[in-house]
Amino acid sequence: MAPDTDMPEPDPVLYEVGDDHVATITLNRPHRRNAISMRMLNRLSEVLTKADESVDVRAIVLTGAGKGFCAGLDIKDAMSGTGIGSGGGEGGGGATVIQNTRSLPTSILFEIDTPIIAAVNGAAAGYGLDLALGCDMRLLGESSRLLPGFAKRGVVPESGGTWYLPRLVGWAKAAEIGFLGRDLDAQASKDIGLANEVFGDDELVEQAQSWAREIAANAPLAIRAMKRLYRHGLTEDFPAHTHHVLLQTMQLFGTKDFFEGISSFAEGRDPDFTGR
Repeated sequence: MAPDTDMPEPDPVLYEVGDDHVATITLNRPHRRNAISMRMLNRLSEVLTKADESVDVRAIVLTGAGKGFCAGLDIKDAMSGTGIGSGGGEGGGGATVIQNTRSLPTSILFEIDTPIIAAVNGAAAGYGLDLALGCDMRLLGESSRLLPGFAKRGVVPESGGTWYLPRLVGWAKAAEIGFLGRDLDAQASKDIGLANEVFGDDELVEQAQSWAREIAANAPLAIRAMKRLYRHGLTEDFPAHTHHVLLQTMQLFGTKDFFEGISSFAEGRDPDFTGR
C-alpha cells in the first residue's frame, strides 16, 4: 500500500488548560528539536493570546516536546525556500518575510499580563533563547543549555534578546554573553541570573507546573496588575510609576479578591480567589 501523503502534520504547538488554572504550551516539532517554522510561529502567537485572554488561565508554562526546548529558526526550511527567512543570500528577500513584529510570539510575550514560566528542557538557541528570555521566569533541567551563539552565525538576537539581556544581567555580562557567544550550561545560567532554578531533567516540567499552580492560587487580578507595573516601570521615572501604583492599588481595594484575601488571613484559612 502506498504511503498516505495527505496525512496532516501534527499540531506544531500543543495547548492544554488544567483544572488548576495553569495552561501548558508545548512546542511540538521534536524531530527538529522544535525549530521554529512559520506554522509554529503563527500557532504560538495564537495560543499565547488565547491563554492571556482566558479567564480560566492564571499562569502559563512554556516547554518543548522531546529533548530540546527550541533550536531557533528552522534553517533547513529557510534554505529550501519554504521557511522563515527563505529567499535570503545576497540581495535576498528573507528580511521581508515577517513585517509586523507586533504579532510575533516574542512581542506578545512582552505584552501579556498572565505570568509565564519557561521550562527549558535541553537546548534553547537563537529564537528559542529569545523566547525563554521573554518569559517571566526560567527553570532549567540539569542538562539544559542556553546557546547565545548569534555572533558566530553573523546575526544578532533578533527577537528581544538585545533588550532583555542587559536588563536581566547588566551591560557588562550581556556584552560577555553576546560578544563571546559561549554556550551556558544550567548552573552557569543560574549563577548569572538567567535561570531561577535548576532541577533534574525528569522533574523539570512538573516543577514548573508546581510553581505555576502556586502562582495561580494567588489573587489573579493582583498578579496581572503586578506584572503590568513591572513592565511599565522599566520605562517610567519613580514619581510617575508610584502614581500609577497608587491608582492600581485603589482599584484592587474595590475587588472581591481583596476582601477575600483580608478575610482568609483573619480567619486563618487558605484564600479562594475568583478573579473578581
